[in-house]
Amino acid sequence: MQGVARNFFLLAIIYAICGLMLGLFMGISGDHTEMPAHAHIMVAGWLMSAVFAFFYHLFPVARMSRLAPVHFWLTAVAGIGLVVSLFFLLAGNGSLEPLVGIFSIGFFLAMLLFAWIAIPAIRPVETKASPFETTDAPGAAR
Repeated sequence: MQGVARNFFLLAIIYAICGLMLGLFMGISGDHTEMPAHAHIMVAGWLMSAVFAFFYHLFPVARMSRLAPVHFWLTAVAGIGLVVSLFFLLAGNGSLEPLVGIFSIGFFLAMLLFAWIAIPAIRPVETKASPFETTDAPGAAR
């Protein structure tokens, strides 16, 4: 893996470790107050970052986009801000709710940016037919 693919996969690993540690803590303590934060870490963090990593790995044309690093940093900053502020919001700090909203919007914008990068990368490439190729099906009558 190279470039943003590698960065996203490293970020995914960090999210997975943090999410699993939080899950273990909740299980051992019996306090599941942070379940929504755990779910966001595992899905928005681990899963989405891993999917982005493999997408950029499989589609080098997308990885070469000048917007790919912007996508990585917007996702990283918004995602980390989201799960950290959500953790403290659920711990009883209600004043962080606007911050959770701002980071959520940032994460949504990162997903829109990913769509902007990914959709053109997955479109089929149109090629010109060779003058020596036929478009008839094999065995078709001429």
